[in-house]
Amino acid sequence: MGKVAFVFPGQGAQAVGMGRDIYEADAAAKQVFERADEALGYSLSSIIFDGPEAELKITYHTQPALLTTSMAYLELFKAKGLQPDFVAGHSLGEYSALVAAGVLSFEDAVRTVRARGEFMDQAVPSGLGAMAAVLGAERDALQQLCKVITEEVGVVELANLNCPGQIVVSGSKEGVQALVERGKEIGAKRVIPLEVSGPFHSSLMKPASDRLSAVLSELPMQSAVVPVVANVTARPVLEPHEIRELLVDQVHSSVLWEDSVAWLIEQGVDTFVEIGSGTVLAGLIKKIDRSVKIYSINSKEAVEQFQLEPSV
Repeated sequence: MGKVAFVFPGQGAQAVGMGRDIYEADAAAKQVFERADEALGYSLSSIIFDGPEAELKITYHTQPALLTTSMAYLELFKAKGLQPDFVAGHSLGEYSALVAAGVLSFEDAVRTVRARGEFMDQAVPSGLGAMAAVLGAERDALQQLCKVITEEVGVVELANLNCPGQIVVSGSKEGVQALVERGKEIGAKRVIPLEVSGPFHSSLMKPASDRLSAVLSELPMQSAVVPVVANVTARPVLEPHEIRELLVDQVHSSVLWEDSVAWLIEQGVDTFVEIGSGTVLAGLIKKIDRSVKIYSINSKEAVEQFQLEPSV
């Protein structure tokens, strides 16, 4: 039998109404949403279930909303009795992974990602930062072009290394715009500006990192019961002091998703279970390695129908 990794989605996977089916059908899942509302002191669940979408898309709502939805599905999925060998999450999803690994309590995580969202939202004045998805470019060539544009025009950096041929860049409005215009020089097929509220995972997020550092330093953390593969290093972490440092760096560093998945596969992981809204990570993992098995646990039906295929 191969190894199993649970993976948790980040921003971009949210949808109004996510998790409503399990909220209505399962007492333990419902309790997760209620605990989030209580921890935050307002009804996050009504924003999750009823929107409006514009409200759910505000980063300080999106982040706790996705974490809560992932944890509610995990609660329901636990009945299947499947234990992961590793956990990982994409950006915000790393906090879901840390709750799943017993590092953070759910309530602490919800409050922390709410604060993380606020800090990220406030780090760069609206309209001054931007992000774009670069399709079909080589990592090294793109890195080089970013360097040139950063020196000549304005900051633009690699933010999310998602899968072969899909890299998200982040930085100043001018820097990202220049990259949109010059992407063809390095063979990019398309460069698509993203609708985001700030230049996430770029050095412009440093003020948010500094504020988050103060919050994390006060936060109780346990050693992980399963290794958590960190975005910043694409390697496993278990100990709180290291986890804290990496979470601070994560806000202004690249998310090495492709490298994380590749490392997991090297360790013998042949089954990935994506837990939470949507199928974003399943899509990325397929592009990294078509031979692995991927399950998306994003509905009551998906939980009920889940059955692990035997490893060949």
